[in-house]
Amino acid sequence: YDETFAHSLIGGAQRRAAWRELDRMFRPGQRVLELNCGTGIDAVHLAERGVEVVACDVSPRMIEVARQRQRRTAPRARIDFRVLATEEIAELQNEGPFDGAFSNFAGLNCVLNLPFVASDLARLLKPAAPAVLSFAGRYVAWEILWYLLCGNPRKAFRRLQKGPIAARIAEGVSVDVHYPSVREIGGIFAPEFRLRHWQGVGVAVPPSYLEPHAQRLPRIMAGLQGIDRMAGRCPLVRGLADHVLLTFERANCSAGL
Repeated sequence: YDETFAHSLIGGAQRRAAWRELDRMFRPGQRVLELNCGTGIDAVHLAERGVEVVACDVSPRMIEVARQRQRRTAPRARIDFRVLATEEIAELQNEGPFDGAFSNFAGLNCVLNLPFVASDLARLLKPAAPAVLSFAGRYVAWEILWYLLCGNPRKAFRRLQKGPIAARIAEGVSVDVHYPSVREIGGIFAPEFRLRHWQGVGVAVPPSYLEPHAQRLPRIMAGLQGIDRMAGRCPLVRGLADHVLLTFERANCSAGL
């Protein structure tokens, strides 16, 4: 994961866009929950800025790598890594309420019952707490154009299919991936959460599978990052991004559960 995405030009560009929102929403001294923490890059980033993070992932290997990253780069950071599936976050009920939550880079697209998770997450957060959630986009301009040029219309429009799509993530391992629209996501998280704003991440910056081309054209990639910062907030094109980053606010208890 780190080699193919986290340390790549494209992965770094998309992650920095997400960090700008995380840094804006979470303050030093707060205690936040991370879902699908992967190898701990985002948790370490926030913890180095004084945010306490409870970071969960279903993969024991991911958590092992995340702990190694913390020991190597931020040994004093306040991070509690847990091997815990997103569907099981109700187990943290006695450890809340948290000041906020976040999930980066499409982990929630792999959740079978997202309404169930949204309800559990609401119970873990304080009223008005932010939840910054990243999903793989449904209408990705780069993907459609690239695969049409490659003569593969089926793959170009795969995210528009109804139902989950099997995605291969490793040799012999695949997961079912759902691609809900922003409107559908907002409906799933209502009424426990209100959608405050959202942006596209990867409108101009291409998807990660185009990394070999990005490596050959670093100056163009730098220019695309600048365009992406503006395009990602433009209502006319933000929905065409590789990922969409939604910032929710936990509703008051009387309006929620």
